[in-house]
Amino acid sequence: MSIRIFIPIFSAYINYNPLPSRKFLLLSIILTKGIFITAQTRFSFFAGPQATTVHYVVRGSEQSTDFKFGFQAGVGAKIEFDNKLYFSPAIYYSLKGYKVVLKQGAYPPGLLAINNNTTVHTLETAFLLQYDFSSRPSHFFFKGGPSLDFQLAGREKFDLDDGSRINRKMKYSFADYGHYAASAIVQVGYETSTNYIFYVHYAHGLTNLNNADEGPSVFYRVLGISIGKYFK
Repeated sequence: MSIRIFIPIFSAYINYNPLPSRKFLLLSIILTKGIFITAQTRFSFFAGPQATTVHYVVRGSEQSTDFKFGFQAGVGAKIEFDNKLYFSPAIYYSLKGYKVVLKQGAYPPGLLAINNNTTVHTLETAFLLQYDFSSRPSHFFFKGGPSLDFQLAGREKFDLDDGSRINRKMKYSFADYGHYAASAIVQVGYETSTNYIFYVHYAHGLTNLNNADEGPSVFYRVLGISIGKYFK
């Protein structure tokens, strides 16, 4: 569908704020091209498997980690922005997690823990720009941009140095695991003339999953493939 957006309120904002906040920076760039934006919007759904791990550091020492397998599924949009450039937001469920072998204990999960195996259910929102390498109906594309995911619930299983094992829900608070995580996302894929979408994606965690003082530094690393299709 076509939409025509009139945004004078942002022009006024720019006039009264010489140094606009970051959330208006992209809109400021858009305004330099004109007051009106004509956009062609398409909606899609997608799903696919992924492998998740983390960059895990305890008091300056990197710990050994391994991948957990999960998947993602959700909906997205492709909004015309400029010649072969599009705004491509998405919202989706993402099953994540990681395995870590701890040379040094830290909370979370615990000072006596020697490993940890987590499974995390997240809801992720991505704000991506898409560039099509051709104007033909079938073409390769590149996407990139930030995302914010919400840790809905998680479970961790770990062994203690006395041989006992713990299986519990992950605790989220200002002194435990964090409810939010930001990442930078890159996608490379192909769109067909029959509206199918195929792509590989990588997400590089930018924020620490741990909120506890003197706890580990934990940053997501996600690699996956997906298939999708535009709605008619």
